[in-house]
This record gives sequence, C-alpha cells and structure tokens, in this order.
Amino acid sequence: MFFFKKKEIPLTEFFPEGFVDIHSHLLPGIDDGAKNLEDSIELISKMSSYGINNFITTPHVLGDIYPNSTNTILQKLEEVRAELKKRNMNTISISVAAEYMLDNEFFTRLKNNDILTLKDNYILVEMSFFNEPFNLSDILFQIQLKGYRPVLAHPERYGFYHNNFEVFYKLKKAGFLFQLNLLSLTQHYGKSVQKIANKLIAENFYDFVGTDTHHENHLKLLEKIGAKKVKEKIFHLLENNKKVFL
Repeated sequence: MFFFKKKEIPLTEFFPEGFVDIHSHLLPGIDDGAKNLEDSIELISKMSSYGINNFITTPHVLGDIYPNSTNTILQKLEEVRAELKKRNMNTISISVAAEYMLDNEFFTRLKNNDILTLKDNYILVEMSFFNEPFNLSDILFQIQLKGYRPVLAHPERYGFYHNNFEVFYKLKKAGFLFQLNLLSLTQHYGKSVQKIANKLIAENFYDFVGTDTHHENHLKLLEKIGAKKVKEKIFHLLENNKKVFL
C-alpha cells in the first residue's frame, strides 16, 4: 500500500495576488477579535506575511453584546490606518464593513440606512449558532427591498442545518450569497462543519471566502490549508473575492 504525502505549499503561493479578505475581526478592542492596537497590527502583519494585504474587516454588530455603531467602527479604522502609516506598512489596504447579526437591532439599522457594506450593495450577515431566526424570510425580503445583497457568513457552521441539507438550496434560491470560512476546511470547528463545508464546495454553493481571523491561533491553524489540492478546490472562490472586492 502506498501513502502519498499532502503536497504542501506556502500560503504566499496559496492566495492569489490581490486577494481580499472580506471577513475578519482586526479592529482593536471592539469585539472578540483584536484586543488592542498592537494586537491589530501584529495580526495584520502576520497575514501580510501569508500574502494577504487587502482587508475589509468586519467587526461584530450584535445587540447589547457588541453594540458597535457605524461611527465607532470608522473611528477604530482610522486608528489602525494611522498606526499602519506610522510603521510604513504601505502595502496594506484596509477598509471596514460589519458582520451583522440578523436580529431586531439589525432591522432598526436597515430601516435607518445605517449599514456598512463590504462594497457597493454587499452586506455580511450572520445567524445565531443555536437556531434560525423565526422571521428569516421577512428579514431577507427587507434586505432585498433596500437593494442589498446579503452575504451569509460561514453557512457551514450552522449546525441546525446539518441534517437538512435541502435548506441550503432554499437559502441560495431565496437570494443569499455564501461565504466559506477557510478554517472550516480544517477540523477547527469540528468534523461535521468540515464535512458540510466540503459538500457545499462540491455543490458549488459558495460565492466568497474569508479567514474570519480573531486571534493568532486562527492564523497558525490557517497554515494547515496550504495544500495544492485545497487551492485547486477553492481557487475560483479566492479569485472571486479579488474580482468583486478589489
């Protein structure tokens, strides 16, 4: 019996030039991501060493837990940009959107046109990991009525859908775009998430990818995806990030 070693490649060869990471938590002290400004710069620097230099970072906007206003997010962005400039990290391009929880607070922001988009009319949204919003159809209708295109963050991580794969078809048909978390290709979130992620890739359901970086441990784990076979499987998604968001 022959065993073939995984053909590993450095992440600098994995990410295409111009790749844009559309999901991360790099702003200082604003959610469960970067703890402070130094932490923000260290994470960005490490990701740059992987070949990722373009960021649309997406702090959580989540009820009373992370009640980040648009102004707060923009102020934190300016802090990071100023520090990058101070350190002559001129190859880094960073802007902001947000990862919006589909809750009542989101409804209010939507009505008030208080939404930070990834670009143009694309908005990053997420659900609770415990259950689907009871009014999901109404939320989606309101999003589309406002002219936005919802990008659903990490659909593979919603365990309540794992035994009902048909729901993913319904979500796509209804108008959701899908964003894959790259770490879902490892066992970081569990084998079930990894299995669903690969099945969604096989069904060609994903539109974009994101690192969803929160801390240094995520970046260490990210190195595990550096394989030619993985790159071939999702290269069209990496390129689509660049095509749509650069």
